[in-house]
Amino acid sequence: MTLKELVVAYFQYPAIIAYLVLAVVSFGVYAWQPVPLVQTVASIVSAIVLYPLAWYILHRWVLHGRWMYKTKVFASVWKRIHYDHHQDPNHLEVLFGALYTTLPTIILFLTPVGYLIGGIGGAAAAVGTGLLITCFYEFCHCIQHLKYKPRNPWLAKMKARHMAHHFHDENGNYGITSFLWDKAFGTFYERPDRKEKSPTVFNLGYTPEEAKRYPWVSELSGGVATGHPSQRTQG
Repeated sequence: MTLKELVVAYFQYPAIIAYLVLAVVSFGVYAWQPVPLVQTVASIVSAIVLYPLAWYILHRWVLHGRWMYKTKVFASVWKRIHYDHHQDPNHLEVLFGALYTTLPTIILFLTPVGYLIGGIGGAAAAVGTGLLITCFYEFCHCIQHLKYKPRNPWLAKMKARHMAHHFHDENGNYGITSFLWDKAFGTFYERPDRKEKSPTVFNLGYTPEEAKRYPWVSELSGGVATGHPSQRTQG
């Protein structure tokens, strides 16, 4: 896949269109309720700083937590937003986040911060920034998962670290574009640093044994897939 083909495919995805439209709306609200430059910059910078931390927290303790599949009401959500993605990291239909989970997260995390800084205008600037950051994250996520080999050294290293998260050990490298918080919380690693491959890298701990106790994801998936996606069996 060429970079041009990747870009064309990216901008055709409905979620990306939705993020961009909502970003325009957010900055439209900011234009309606503008705030001074200092508060505007503070709102935008706060969004840029807090977004990677919010993603880290959600990725590590929610998406990789084992409490969602143990609760029937959350099992289908967990399956859609992360289990399926780890079951087959190259499955493009679940590559992008689901809007019903991403949009509330962006709004809930960034609206209060922006509002405290600059009222309605500050909140709109923060949310709009968060939506644009999401687009950037998703574009990098495409680079990481699609058959595209980046020439840029930073993108190539970022892709290698994320692929290690998916194919070697899921208990680390929770960042997408930045691994600052992984380093801060001690979950960053380079693949050679961890000799042993995680036995739960593709199932996130939802093993056939767990499925017997908590069957809802298994029922939705037609069984529990085990092993590498290219050598998949159902159990």
